[in-house]
Amino acid sequence: MRISVIGTGYLGATHAAGMAELGFEVLGVDNNPAKADALSAGRVPFHEPGLPELLAGHVAKGRLRFGTSLVAAARFADVHFLCVGTPAGPNGAADLSQLYAALDGLVPHLTRNCLIVGKSTVPVGTAEALMARIAELAPPGISVDLAWNPEFLREGHAVHDTLSPNRLVFGVTTPDAEWALRQVYATPIAAGSPVVITNLPTAELIKVSANAFLATKISFINAMAELCEITGADVTLLADALGHDDRIGRKFLGAGLGYGGGCLPKDVRALIARATELGAGESVDFLRDIDTINLRRRERVVRETLELLRATGSRRVGILGIAFKPLSDDVRDSPALDVAIRLQAAGVEVTAFDPAATATARAVAPQLVYAATAAAALHEADVVLHLTEWREFRDLDPNFLRTVARGRTLIDTRNTLDPEPWLAAGWDFRAMGRLVEPRTATSHPEPLRPAAPIRQPRRLPEAPAAMADSPLNRLRARVRRTA
Repeated sequence: MRISVIGTGYLGATHAAGMAELGFEVLGVDNNPAKADALSAGRVPFHEPGLPELLAGHVAKGRLRFGTSLVAAARFADVHFLCVGTPAGPNGAADLSQLYAALDGLVPHLTRNCLIVGKSTVPVGTAEALMARIAELAPPGISVDLAWNPEFLREGHAVHDTLSPNRLVFGVTTPDAEWALRQVYATPIAAGSPVVITNLPTAELIKVSANAFLATKISFINAMAELCEITGADVTLLADALGHDDRIGRKFLGAGLGYGGGCLPKDVRALIARATELGAGESVDFLRDIDTINLRRRERVVRETLELLRATGSRRVGILGIAFKPLSDDVRDSPALDVAIRLQAAGVEVTAFDPAATATARAVAPQLVYAATAAAALHEADVVLHLTEWREFRDLDPNFLRTVARGRTLIDTRNTLDPEPWLAAGWDFRAMGRLVEPRTATSHPEPLRPAAPIRQPRRLPEAPAAMADSPLNRLRARVRRTA
């Protein structure tokens, strides 16, 4: 069995390398010659830990190659994975033009029976429409099955999620399609990855439903963070307590700046758009509020920062993190980049540092100033914003940074920094719905007050003989001896 992967962006390049690692001969196809050439040379044009080594190794072995010809893919593979983009259109609905273009370039040139597998995230009902298109385009005598196998990759952990998925969803219409997918994923299935066999509409809905649920969970805890800020409660302890309930769980209950990236925001809006098209818009009205809460977190950080700057007559901000999440250079709908752009548009001098996303951010927002190190980003800054929770930011030295920055205010918008060393170094440490006790350099603990004399307890009446050795009387005796 040979495999083609059509579309070699983040999903496709990772999937192609993963399929080669599972032992298949793989051809990746992209309509961008520069991208295909880079991948053919073993270079990954985005940041994903572990992927460059995996991809380059299989390219070197000849098991994995890349090109631009869908005709070559049609003649090469038995299973074709569609991994093209489905970006949001003007009204939030998914743009499926790349999917149809891939089918139009592939199906007429098929030379043998095969399986086409959709991995792109699509509105429910898309697969049914694609099946009709395939039936129109397939050469006489060629049988083509269509299946849907949604991806659940986490940026920063995509290699692991490809090779050891926490679940596999097969939306199929024939036993042959299920059999073929089980052969493709035989290794992770043997290792214990659960398999869900379902129809095409369910498979299409599973991915967007998962992302909508995760977005709901994040916006819920951020709504609670707003209440915590008003009432003096601590959202981190609230989330810990909720997380002990195994019906809820602690994951995705990190209050802060909110979600972003190329999946959650797009998929939430696409689900709203599709439900509205189907006449079920009211059933997902709550998702509009989820999106609003998420965007409001960014506005809250911008507003607080501007208020701090106006109060002191300052205008310089140093930013730690610009990617939408750590271990990634993705800045699509990044809350961090959005905050930086809004501040700069308001007249603030913004300097940002990110361990991986500087190049991608500069291409989107060239008006910002980008630093090569965290210390350089904080040079002469009046306010410091921690916007992406890279682990290395937890290891920064607050005492050294105090000598670099001009101001002493840090806003931890991700609630992942330890406030103690920052407070000890004299910083005004602020967080999102999290209680942080301020301290001053001259504060001292109050001396212990003299102990009050112990008042002798009233003598208890003797218990009846029948009760003399009861547990209650033994407890009373211990109390008397202690007093």
